[in-house]
Amino acid sequence: MKISNLFIAGMLLVAIIFSGFQCSSTELTSAKLYIKQKNWDKALEVLQQEVTNNPKSDEGYYLMGTVYSELDNADEMILAFDKSLGISDKYAKSINEYRTYQWASNFNRGVSLFQRGNRTDDQDSTTMYYNMAIDAYEKAIVLEPDSAETYQNLAFVYLTTGENEEAIQPLEKLIDLNQAEEGYQYLGSVYYALGSGMMVDYRNNKDAADSIKAMQYLGKSINTLEDGLKIYPENSEMLVSLTSAYIEADKIDVALNSAEKLVEKDPSNKTYRYNYGVLLLSAENYAGAETQLKQAVEIDPDYENAIYNLGVTYVKWGTAINKEAESQGTISEDYKQKYEAALPYLEKVVEADPTNIAIWELLGKVYSVLGMNDDASNAFNKADELR
Repeated sequence: MKISNLFIAGMLLVAIIFSGFQCSSTELTSAKLYIKQKNWDKALEVLQQEVTNNPKSDEGYYLMGTVYSELDNADEMILAFDKSLGISDKYAKSINEYRTYQWASNFNRGVSLFQRGNRTDDQDSTTMYYNMAIDAYEKAIVLEPDSAETYQNLAFVYLTTGENEEAIQPLEKLIDLNQAEEGYQYLGSVYYALGSGMMVDYRNNKDAADSIKAMQYLGKSINTLEDGLKIYPENSEMLVSLTSAYIEADKIDVALNSAEKLVEKDPSNKTYRYNYGVLLLSAENYAGAETQLKQAVEIDPDYENAIYNLGVTYVKWGTAINKEAESQGTISEDYKQKYEAALPYLEKVVEADPTNIAIWELLGKVYSVLGMNDDASNAFNKADELR
């Protein structure tokens, strides 16, 4: 992920005008002197006296805001400026310039810190820089709460550090502000990651609460990605994430439709073909799975996952044919043709990974069905040796 930088050329802090105001109080006169001397503590002390004595002192609050700006205290700066503007708009132009300057300063600081974190090899230093970047972006958001770019960069830092839940709010804000494509894409992926993680917890612990929470996250992922694709229908990454979310949420029919669209969009993409084939295999559409997985292997003859699943497709297909024949009380050897078709693919997988126990066992079963007893014995022995 790349964080964009923002350069504001020629931006300087607004000079405070010390002349031209008549009837200035003693506190204001002292504050201006302390500000000129950069004695910020004393300046704040007398300015606090000024606004206490004169709650309608627009200049007092304005000067207080400039001091807080120098102290890099964005929250207090904004409070003081807002109070000044609430009294009059005399200092509105200068206040807007101060806010813009401070926003740009914090934004650029966040960019620089994030980049430094990316460049360092020391994990502790990386974490420190990322945390400092987060702090800078959060200050920038306080100063300019409608800056979509700031929310985007903040979300990217969280995603880089693996803090998925923390990335949700800035990504949601990014979508709210300008329906940003990256907002939909990354928010949908974040919700999917959280949902699939909770599903793993559920499968391990069988805690119903995990399942409920997982489905909530997956539902949010699906809704976000569907909304995004209405605006950005050409975004393939969103389509892939949406398909995965459908599968995890056990919406296989919807997933099949999504996967088919991906293949239609880019028929030469081996991953799209593979994903569609695996979905068809899960739906027990063996002929369709064969077509897609074969295409994936044609595109990449060394695509191990596609080769393996093509072999599995033939084995399951053959088993289904045999069960159907048995249920009808007939004897048929047709299923063996599918087992024979599986052999070259399963053998290729085990050649690439001779330590794969599961493949050796599957090969042993296929050899046995085909009456290749010596090969079956050898395959089972290989599996036993590897245990």
